[in-house]
Order: sequence, then structure tokens, then C-alpha cells
Amino acid sequence: MKTTLNIPDDLIKEAMDTAKSRTKTDAVIAGLKELVRKKKIEKVLSMVGKLEFSDKWYKTRHER
Repeated sequence: MKTTLNIPDDLIKEAMDTAKSRTKTDAVIAGLKELVRKKKIEKVLSMVGKLEFSDKWYKTRHER
């Protein structure tokens, strides 16, 4: 999908250098993937202490 974005030149240059990207598109894709990955990690970490896990998970899984 083609999209027009207004990104400051210095920011896209830094993103390209950091991600070792050859193109602006690759840098934007790498940045978006990293953002999504970090948000998923934050979501999982926010659940710490809110979920209970059975101590017998291994046995239950392998008795199918």
C-alpha cells in the first residue's frame, strides 16, 4: 500500500542508519515492526500477577 508521510529528514536518516536500511521504506517498516513488538511485550508484562498458571501444565499437555 502506498502512503504519503511527512517525516523529518534527520529522523528518517537516523532511522535508516540505526536499522542499517538502504531505503526509507525499509526503515519505516523496521520501525513499525519494532513498535508492534514492543507494544505486545508491554501488554504481556502488564498481565504479570493477573493470570494463574497450573503447576501441572506439562502433564496436562502431554496426556492428550
